[in-house]
Amino acid sequence: MLEKVEAYKREIQEFKVENAEDLERYRIKFISRKSVVGELLGRLKDVAPENRRQVGAVLNELKNLAQDKFRALIDELEKQKTQQSSAPIDLTLPPVQDQLGSLHPLTITLNRIRKIFERIGFSVADGPEIEDDWHIFSALNFPENHPARDMQDTFFIEKDPDIALRTHTSSVQVRLMEQKKPPLRAIMPGRVFRNEAISARAHCIFHQVEGLYVDENVSFKDLKDTLYYFSREMFGKDTTIRLRPSFFPFTEPSAEIDISCFICKGEGCAICKHTGWVEIGGAGMVDPNVLANCDIDPEKYTGFAFGMGIERIAMLKYQIRDIRLFTENDVRFLRQFRTLV
Repeated sequence: MLEKVEAYKREIQEFKVENAEDLERYRIKFISRKSVVGELLGRLKDVAPENRRQVGAVLNELKNLAQDKFRALIDELEKQKTQQSSAPIDLTLPPVQDQLGSLHPLTITLNRIRKIFERIGFSVADGPEIEDDWHIFSALNFPENHPARDMQDTFFIEKDPDIALRTHTSSVQVRLMEQKKPPLRAIMPGRVFRNEAISARAHCIFHQVEGLYVDENVSFKDLKDTLYYFSREMFGKDTTIRLRPSFFPFTEPSAEIDISCFICKGEGCAICKHTGWVEIGGAGMVDPNVLANCDIDPEKYTGFAFGMGIERIAMLKYQIRDIRLFTENDVRFLRQFRTLV
């Protein structure tokens, strides 16, 4: 064993490094848990008791030598890097083009939406992404047997079936109405989750922006005027809207929001499926039961609410045909939006 110790000492003292690979090779052989030094220390128990103390001292000396050499090699390698970096610069070389980043298209779209609604008095509200049944469903007038409560649509927390990932940002509307009294006027952008198969037009994680206005004498005309203003600001001054009757548990009456196709100007194209109209979201007057659930007097106050998918808005605005592009982080896709910041 003592002969091996002397051989390892000479190898350690003579070891030289030129790059990080050499340093890693030294570390594995002499410093790591499975190094030759560790192997010798593990065999110390086989040495005769009367010689164990002497051999142990020799092995400790070898261990300390290996560690000191390792630190010296690190310093040496850093010194080499410094000397290389301080070499004269060749001014005849062509410059390296700057690689500038850009905001994500969803961020650009959301910032645009915020500015539009802030100009007409809407604030921005936020809430948790993990919610309880009350804020996601019950307070919003969802019946116990509503399909949205089914496991196929909602990600429930396994240990607590009352807790789930929010399926819409309407939960933030409930929290806002619980915490503050009318008049209330806010938008609620955020990430939502639904148990859906991922495809070119659907994803299990996406973003919504919802809006809420509660005050005395709020009417359906106020809702229509607000949506009309937003559509013109977002998609162009020639944009018109139409509202189709629909059903949502938390609004009554309810409507789907369509805008005139800003690509073909209503003549029909692939974007609008040759109808001249594209759907952007849903809206309606806040159901009196929802107001009562949040301790707001439905006899005194009325309100409207609306919701839109931010990915949907961005896909329409920038003619993006695959929703998966927003989450794949392909720089070739993201670089196209530099000029929109």
